[in-house]
Amino acid sequence: PELSMESTEDKSHCQNLVVHVQFHPEEKSYRCLECGKSFSQTSNLFVHQRAHMSEKPYKCLKCGKTFSQFSDLTCHQDIH
Repeated sequence: PELSMESTEDKSHCQNLVVHVQFHPEEKSYRCLECGKSFSQTSNLFVHQRAHMSEKPYKCLKCGKTFSQFSDLTCHQDIH
């Protein structure tokens, strides 16, 4: 799922985090059977698989919007 940000500044901040992570290449030996995306840690694969199941366990207490990843909730909360 695409992360929806309310402002350009919030979106830019979150995109910078994604780019930062991409600068740390590691062996990616855990592959998602649904889409083929690979991960270096099983925990990252588990979080990714929530997107395929539409599981969104992280809820914003201010507006009720839900997210599949805690980091997405954290970025979202900056808009309040």
